[in-house]
Amino acid sequence: MSTYIDQQDGIFPSVCSLDCPDQCGLLVHKEKGKIIKIAGDPNHPVTKGNICNKVRNMTERIYDTKRLTTPLKRIGAKGEGLFEPISWEEAITTITSKWKTLISTSGPESILPYSFYGNMGNLSAEGMDRRFFHRMGASLLERTICTAAGSAGYKYTMGGSIGTDPEDTVDTQLFIFWGINAVSTNMHQVTLAQQARKKGAKVIVIDVHKNQTGRSADWFIPILPGTDSALALGMMHILFAENKVNEDFMKQYTVGHEQLREHVKQYDPATVSTITGVPVDDLYQLTRMYGDASPALIRIGNGLQHHDNGGMNVRTIACLPAITGQWLVRGGGAIKSNTFQLTFNEEALQRPDLLANRNTRSFNMNQLGRVLLEEAEPVQSLYVYNSNPAVVTPEATLVRQGLARDDLFTVVHDLFLTETAKYADIVLPATSAFENTDFYASYWHHYMQIQQPVVAPYGESKSNTEVFRLLATAMGYEDQALQDSDEQLIRQALDNPANPALKNITYDSLIEHQYVKADRPYIFPDRLPTPSGKIELYSADMERDGLPPLPTYTPLHEQGNHPYIFVPGPNHNFLNSTFSNNAKHIGLEKTPKLFMNTVDAQNAGIEDGDWVTVWNERGSCELLATVGEHVLPGVVVSQGLWADTDNQQATHLVNALTSDRLADMGGGATFFSGRVDVIKKSS
Repeated sequence: MSTYIDQQDGIFPSVCSLDCPDQCGLLVHKEKGKIIKIAGDPNHPVTKGNICNKVRNMTERIYDTKRLTTPLKRIGAKGEGLFEPISWEEAITTITSKWKTLISTSGPESILPYSFYGNMGNLSAEGMDRRFFHRMGASLLERTICTAAGSAGYKYTMGGSIGTDPEDTVDTQLFIFWGINAVSTNMHQVTLAQQARKKGAKVIVIDVHKNQTGRSADWFIPILPGTDSALALGMMHILFAENKVNEDFMKQYTVGHEQLREHVKQYDPATVSTITGVPVDDLYQLTRMYGDASPALIRIGNGLQHHDNGGMNVRTIACLPAITGQWLVRGGGAIKSNTFQLTFNEEALQRPDLLANRNTRSFNMNQLGRVLLEEAEPVQSLYVYNSNPAVVTPEATLVRQGLARDDLFTVVHDLFLTETAKYADIVLPATSAFENTDFYASYWHHYMQIQQPVVAPYGESKSNTEVFRLLATAMGYEDQALQDSDEQLIRQALDNPANPALKNITYDSLIEHQYVKADRPYIFPDRLPTPSGKIELYSADMERDGLPPLPTYTPLHEQGNHPYIFVPGPNHNFLNSTFSNNAKHIGLEKTPKLFMNTVDAQNAGIEDGDWVTVWNERGSCELLATVGEHVLPGVVVSQGLWADTDNQQATHLVNALTSDRLADMGGGATFFSGRVDVIKKSS
């Protein structure tokens, strides 16, 4: 396989590894064996050469002087960040010796892996790691921090992550960006909307914050956090009342439309307006625009699922295109996630058959703090990769208390000495995606892509797959599955006869073409993967699972005495905690802000530009107040996960405020359902 490593100069194809739906095609420029520039690939059929600032400045991260070059052993207190270099041999021996002891004394379930998608490469995120920990019999991790609630809600309605092909949306006439700051998190969908706009399309944004996407819209509709299902139900009320529905589509392709028609009568415009903060006249105008436009597309964002009622929010919105029949119109329908077409053979890649004990305990990643502090049979070793839980996980104060346990043996595999790594006993240097072999499946467009190594590993850094092979050998595991090469892993994953859409996507075709589009396996007259084979407006599965079978609004759980609903959204120049420790990206983002309504600020004696303390019973952080009409009264919104600084540890840690309560479906996170108080910081 050609890896490009030996070629010192040139321009080489690549793919963005960030946890972003766009998954851009890239061109990496090298001189003297070093990356000097990262640009978009103009030939990529969807991303077409346009990339974000995060990736354009990625070289600043790859060659950051703080990047790890060798394994480290802790010599100071946990959290202090004092380490000394050691060899890989010593690191692997130390780790596996400790694990062998734990397994013999406390069992394999005393060991817990903790990871997510800091690297979206499928081998890096869910390949050899799963095989290794399955073979060990370690405790299982429920990786539910991001999309779990919404995916569960959407699946109840549609049967899986089936959405409109983004390439078709150049013909869409009405876009509703619902709970997504797409300018920062799905920029190419914005580009496609702008192309449609030139042909007369309108763009509506529904969100809790008038961010960059909201400011660029034809119409921005502010909404109170967690009331999205109520708004969608109010729209349904008007659609049925004014006969702006597609009766033929509902009869042929849905179940439960008769029950839904009666059910939504209770969600009259006045009631919905009181719940959502959306004026009655605006509710009518929005609904009529949606009911009259064709094709009309709803881009469902991640934000609205990070609530107590997050699964139902998404489930309810997903019913709207069925009521209006927009799924039959090219460029109509909805996009929540689009992974159905690119489903590869997960069992072949992850090998769950290697797990001997089918009753192995599992833990929800959102509740890491209580897992580390409250379990009767405690986790005694934590292996962290592709994640930085000390910053990204809810109840961050509890998480850090758990990481500080003297009896917890922690290993972190990362590019940097992250906030989590400072609590580790052993730190392992990780390769960047440009140093790896991997394959990528977008969760927005329909292309599979491959990454071949462009540069040699930085210092002594190693990939996830390489480290797990070393660990397997040192543990004495002789299974061939734990020594398969990266090429073998990819070939096994792409061998998936159950998904005919992958018939043209193989390891060899990806090597030849860099990216290959899935055959479109689904056209609406086909059977959906729901129990009925149709869109389930009424879901018997939900009823059996103890949930309302029809879309229903349920208020947020956390009411309390704090006056503001707190929404810690993403910012423009970081991706979660990635880039938050790099000087270039910090310079681009400048300052951690809190957006606050003018009326609230005046009542609290806060002026624009004041530093404020945001607090609740879980913790506190300091942010710079931005006062205006960006949010509704009673709502405050921050942007971004900011790294600790040497002199201000955890000063801007917004997840010190967030609850580890789980959402209504899928075990999802409830980052956006908490309440806080805000006071001007004393000078």
